[in-house]
Amino acid sequence: MPTWTLHGNGRTVEPGKVVKPDERLNWPATVAIGAQHVIAMFGATFLVPAITGFPVSTTLLFSGIGTLLFLLITKNRLPSYLGSSFAFIAPVTAATASQGMGSALAGIVAVGVLLAAVGFIVQFAGLGWIEKLMPPVVAGAIVALIGFNLAPVAWTNFQQAPITATITLVAVILFSVLFRGFLGRISIFLGVIVGYVVALLRGEVDFSAVDELVANGQWAGLPTFSFPTFGDPGTWSVIAMFLPVVLVLIAENVGHVRGVATMTESSVNQYTGRALIADGAATVLAGTFGGSGTTTYGENIGVMAATRVYSTAAYWVAGLFAILLSLSPVVGEVFNSIPAGVLGGVTTALYGLIGIIGIKIWVDNRVDFSRPVNQYTGAVALVIAIAGFTMQWGDFQLGAIVIGAAAALLIYHLGNAIARWRKTGADDGGPIPAVGQLGGDPQDIDEPR
Repeated sequence: MPTWTLHGNGRTVEPGKVVKPDERLNWPATVAIGAQHVIAMFGATFLVPAITGFPVSTTLLFSGIGTLLFLLITKNRLPSYLGSSFAFIAPVTAATASQGMGSALAGIVAVGVLLAAVGFIVQFAGLGWIEKLMPPVVAGAIVALIGFNLAPVAWTNFQQAPITATITLVAVILFSVLFRGFLGRISIFLGVIVGYVVALLRGEVDFSAVDELVANGQWAGLPTFSFPTFGDPGTWSVIAMFLPVVLVLIAENVGHVRGVATMTESSVNQYTGRALIADGAATVLAGTFGGSGTTTYGENIGVMAATRVYSTAAYWVAGLFAILLSLSPVVGEVFNSIPAGVLGGVTTALYGLIGIIGIKIWVDNRVDFSRPVNQYTGAVALVIAIAGFTMQWGDFQLGAIVIGAAAALLIYHLGNAIARWRKTGADDGGPIPAVGQLGGDPQDIDEPR
């Protein structure tokens, strides 16, 4: 059973200090902070299954279980909530449309296995090989192309209820610039609430499934479970679409560990390999039973930074809360009732933000785009993704995400080798970039005069 040392008087955070992962406040305060973490993750975590058509309750269940598993594997030293990863939306959407949900789940499991394998290597060999494989220009291109590839999906939903979608989009943007702190970090969640209310007033919400459950008194029950179909002929071509997601999850997890280490103590960095193993194991578990793939959450990093409470005790509470929520079919059907117009508005912002995170990686790491190898690494990958390139050999098909990611890797590494040989402007790469959170408080930097 995990144990924690009481921080100070147990009621407040001591001035100039933080509550470390192995400390906690008193239990009422810890439960309150844990509930706040659930609210912070909720808007993003339920959106992924709502968008992809996966059961919301199932995703919530394995989000909670995955969080507890993460805490166990990282020896209760790394605070993190594992919510649904946006990086899975594009391959899951494509796989479900072409081969069905079973093949999409197989892809999620494959990502989890590969991520865990990378974690074992990192645990013993360090991060240097990843930094060479995925320098900032490549990492930024892969993250950006996953977001921009989804643009047509957002437009399809937007067209079904343009007024509701527009109001939802405006609400998301307004909340993000109107509020600072916690409310600013959950602007997407707040935008969905506004859009849902508008959809209710316009008669666009179908409550029939909710009414049936309430009428039958089905307030509690297990979620729906589904299973991967590795034996289907088309599954293995689908799995290829998921492989670039591994690179995004690596960057997200490494960024999370570095963020916690910066705020608490540098020794936390030694758990990077364990974090990758834990997220991989949680993703495998979710995919095996019908949930969405998981990742560490920037929204929860924001809550920790605001409260200065990095106690893993709060995350045990959050994980248990998520499991309890998942055991209500009514809660799941309420979220399944979100209409296309609301999803169209929020995904117009969300998919673009995923793309912008990739561009932010370029900016933060000062990628030199005067070098041709960097220009073409980004340019070709993004056009492939936005246009939706595909390649097919019989029943085996490669989608835009895997083609774009492969193009970014090949152009950079082969082009860089030639540029270094010919002395025509090779790129020096750099450390693996940290993928930042969506939203949050801006960093004000004083410009030199």
